[in-house]
Amino acid sequence: MNADSAWPQLMRYGVVGLASNGLLYLAYLGMTAWGIPPKLAMSLAYLAGVVQTFVFNRHWTFRSAVNPRSALLRYGLAYGLGYGLNWLGLRVFVDGQGYPHQFVQGLLIFGIAMLLFLLQRRWVFAAPPFPMTRP
Repeated sequence: MNADSAWPQLMRYGVVGLASNGLLYLAYLGMTAWGIPPKLAMSLAYLAGVVQTFVFNRHWTFRSAVNPRSALLRYGLAYGLGYGLNWLGLRVFVDGQGYPHQFVQGLLIFGIAMLLFLLQRRWVFAAPPFPMTRP
């Protein structure tokens, strides 16, 4: 994967992310309006997002030929980190500081998306630095 492909990847990642996160944010707002606590609503939306975006990001955004099984494992770990940061952000800024959950969750989406782009580009879908061959 070369550095020249970063901008097109970022643009494709943005399309996938805006479509996915836009719909999931609306679902989050709907769930919280129905009385589901913010962290549970975020958890449900997050899980749905992880499942739906793996295929799009692997095939279209990063056009990765990395083994799907190992990519899925790394994808899950990266998104696990993102989930933890999201949950912590809601805990600190909503539960602890009293900021509106709608605002906090909206900001968290963008910050975590950038972290996840970097992790996917450099680790999840990146080709190994050298071919693994056996003598």
